[in-house]
Amino acid sequence: QVQLVESGGGLVQAGGSLRLSCLVSENIFDFNSVGWYRQAPGKQRELVARITVGGSTNFAEPVKGRFTISRDSAKNTVYLQMYSLKPEDTADYFCNAVRMSRTFWGQGTQVTVSS
Repeated sequence: QVQLVESGGGLVQAGGSLRLSCLVSENIFDFNSVGWYRQAPGKQRELVARITVGGSTNFAEPVKGRFTISRDSAKNTVYLQMYSLKPEDTADYFCNAVRMSRTFWGQGTQVTVSS
C-alpha cells in the first residue's frame, strides 16, 4: 500500500514562505510523477506542480515564478517550496503520485495565508 505523508503546512502572512514535504513510502522513481494539488473551500482540486520521473516539472499559472518543486531521492521526499504567498494560495495541499494507471493521494496539509 503506497502511502504519501504531507507536512509543513501552517499559517503564514502574505508575502511569506512555506515548504511542504511529501514523504513517499516507496522509491519515488517508481512513479511516473509526484506532485502537489490544492483545494480551496468550495473549489475543485487543482494541480499546483509536479515533477516527472525524468525530472521535468510543470506548474500551474498562478504559482509560476513563486513556487518550486524538488525531490530528494535518498529520503523519498518531494518538496514544494512556496514563496511570496498570497491569500488566494490558502487551501488544503495534497501530495499526488502516479504509477501506470494508478493514482495515490496523501491526506493533505492545510496552508492558510493571512492578508
